[in-house]
Amino acid sequence: YIDEQTINYLKLTGRDEEQVTLVENYAKQTGLWANDLQTAVYERVLEFDLSSVTRNMAGPSNPHRRLPTAELATRGIADAEKLNADKLSANQNLPDGAVIIAAITSCTNTSNPRNVVAAALVAKKANQVGLIRKPWVKTSFAPGSKVAKLYLEEAGLLTELEQLGFGIVGYACTTCNGMSGALEPAIQQEIIERDLYTTAVLSGNRNFDGRIHPYAKQAFLASPPLVVAYALAGTMRFDIERDALGINSQGEPIYLSDLWPSDEEIDAVVKTSVKPEQFKQVYIQMFKLDDDQHATKPLYDWREMSTYIRRPPYWQGALAGERTLSAMRPLAILGDNITTDHLSPSNAILPTSAAGEYLAQMGLPEEDFNSYATHRGDHLTAQRATFANPKLFNEMVKDNGEMVQGSLARVEPEGQVMRMWEAIETYMQRKQPLIVIAGADYGQGSSRDWAAKGVRLAGVEVIAAEGFERIHRTNLVGMGVLPLQFKAGTNRHTLALDGSELYDVVGEIAAGVDLALVITRTNGEKLDVAVTCRLDTADEVHVYQAGGVLQRFAQDFLAE
Repeated sequence: YIDEQTINYLKLTGRDEEQVTLVENYAKQTGLWANDLQTAVYERVLEFDLSSVTRNMAGPSNPHRRLPTAELATRGIADAEKLNADKLSANQNLPDGAVIIAAITSCTNTSNPRNVVAAALVAKKANQVGLIRKPWVKTSFAPGSKVAKLYLEEAGLLTELEQLGFGIVGYACTTCNGMSGALEPAIQQEIIERDLYTTAVLSGNRNFDGRIHPYAKQAFLASPPLVVAYALAGTMRFDIERDALGINSQGEPIYLSDLWPSDEEIDAVVKTSVKPEQFKQVYIQMFKLDDDQHATKPLYDWREMSTYIRRPPYWQGALAGERTLSAMRPLAILGDNITTDHLSPSNAILPTSAAGEYLAQMGLPEEDFNSYATHRGDHLTAQRATFANPKLFNEMVKDNGEMVQGSLARVEPEGQVMRMWEAIETYMQRKQPLIVIAGADYGQGSSRDWAAKGVRLAGVEVIAAEGFERIHRTNLVGMGVLPLQFKAGTNRHTLALDGSELYDVVGEIAAGVDLALVITRTNGEKLDVAVTCRLDTADEVHVYQAGGVLQRFAQDFLAE
């Protein structure tokens, strides 16, 4: 519904008076005004006790893993044993459990002025009592809007954040998308040599393994003021609610409760410092196009040696051809909860990765490798990100019966284990059609198109999983990859799949029909496994049959 708070927000963010009046009048005329809904009858009512709300984080490694800060000890994050181990390792300089990245980031969590002001007030109080961030913590502030800078300057709080190391580094995707930049070389080397458990704390939306930084083994999501607090603590082996963050000049311990601002303090700053003129100053300028007299060519001038934008191959070659759906070999057998960060990471490109080696061959110095996300316009770089997450577990790759973590694959029929990209290249040279077998919730996380593009460019024709994330399934269809879902009770374990098999799809493809996944083992045994075709609509069937959404568009365009 719409209420006075909605109207106040529209006024605060500089909307035209005419537009604000229109919203209010429309809501009142159509029954969407809050007062009109007081007698509404709902099919389901959820009751939520606001007094039960406490400080929380999410982690490690999944956004849905809620972690109340009051339970850090009972959850095993900061229990007595780990706290003692932390103190011992701290004597060696960098502690085990060190927070190596603390970032106020994300376009969503910095769009709320109260969040940002709260972080700045924590920083101000920390500065007043003489606390400083730990030297190994890389800090940054990347608001989603330039308005944040204006109201923080108005309140005199931007310098407080800067004093603690939270200077503005940009207004775009940074740490939350794996683009925090490099660590100090000495710190990175110590992490490698001592094999330290290191973490990142950020106000982002997702914290899947390997997403934030290659050397942050896990990541925790927190509010902006908690991010500042963890920069002071410097370690996750720390009870943020009970342990002292430092000592003031009088020798008194300083706790989080001493720094945390009250709602009244936050509201006072927001009321006096966040103004409609700031939003108008930033956003009206964005839409002034009259001054842009620069003429551009209608066709892009493709550059052969560019590693950022290259003519894509989606219109020709293997991607424009027929899929065989026969004699497919598995590129990977994967578990549950495979994320798009596993399928196509967006973080920093390491020099030892396939993409890093390719960029070096193209003449780029290591400091210009940047991240996978920035090279998505060049398929030759981006496709080398396919399954390039070092946290991946491919169940086909084992050592003495134990799964080996890494971007690895086993090429069949030789059974040779190699880096994932080399395996993909080998299969591409053989023109070998591929399949990926997976567990439940395949493709969760960011709706990353390259998670579908990458597997298709690798030659994957089918993904057979126990379940799919909605948007990723749609992206697979858009790239001409067939999603198949195992029936309940059937999975890679019940079928005893080891990756040496050949796979065929038998049946007439239509929306939601049952098809047969015929599995041929090396001893000649055949299994006919019933699977559901996850082309959910007739239109998706047409897109798939065309070879993908671009091919479908081309066919429709030429037909007209």
